[in-house]
Amino acid sequence: MTDQARLDAVVAIARRAGDVIMEYYEGKIEVDEKSDGSPVTAADRAADAVIVPALKELTPDIPVVSEESVDAGDVPDVSGGTFWLVDPLDGTKEYISRNGDFTVNIGLIVDGVPKLGVLMTPVNGLAWAGIVGEGAFEEAADGTRKQIAARVPDPEALVVVASRSHRSPELEDYIAARPVKESISRGSALKFCLVARGEADLYPRTGPTMEWDTAAGHAVLLAAGGSMEMFEGGEFRYGKPKFLNGWFVVRGG
Repeated sequence: MTDQARLDAVVAIARRAGDVIMEYYEGKIEVDEKSDGSPVTAADRAADAVIVPALKELTPDIPVVSEESVDAGDVPDVSGGTFWLVDPLDGTKEYISRNGDFTVNIGLIVDGVPKLGVLMTPVNGLAWAGIVGEGAFEEAADGTRKQIAARVPDPEALVVVASRSHRSPELEDYIAARPVKESISRGSALKFCLVARGEADLYPRTGPTMEWDTAAGHAVLLAAGGSMEMFEGGEFRYGKPKFLNGWFVVRGG
């Protein structure tokens, strides 16, 4: 299977999960609490039940690391270096708030770095996808695609996108220390997409995230010509202990 055929299949899987999420979104949203205190809904679990089996069928030899599966104690061996990272519903707080800023995230990791990824927003059917080294695109709900690319920033007038739900004094200090023309607050992995499509220049993140939160967006970003590194500098890699990320900074072209 070519990388493009694989990517097309993953876009279709993400769309099926998005359809399931929207079935729950239209009704009453019932919220449970995970062991770490974070919220989880029936839509998270239903989307997981779509994505994980579909990826296992698509690529039987590649382990699937999914947020909901890991929470249930299913942690596959990823020592081989190639594995999927899945967040079936990223931005659960945004989903509960019904503000639309939630995504389906599916990313493929090879030797510690992203290879390809898909994000989609169920509320409007938009999907962003890319293969590192081969480019990225945005796909509308009707299947129409257009190429996207990160832009070269104006160093004196930066557009910064940051978390809507996870602000911190360190984040505010980081933004205040730079020549920022505009600061945008968005939820979930959509922040990666704003940089990848050339609408923002910088996305700093202070505070913990998990690898399934970032893998898909990181892949699309790299495919679009952007970059991502550790907050203190250095390559951002995957397959870390407990799949826990440190702080990071995303940049455009």
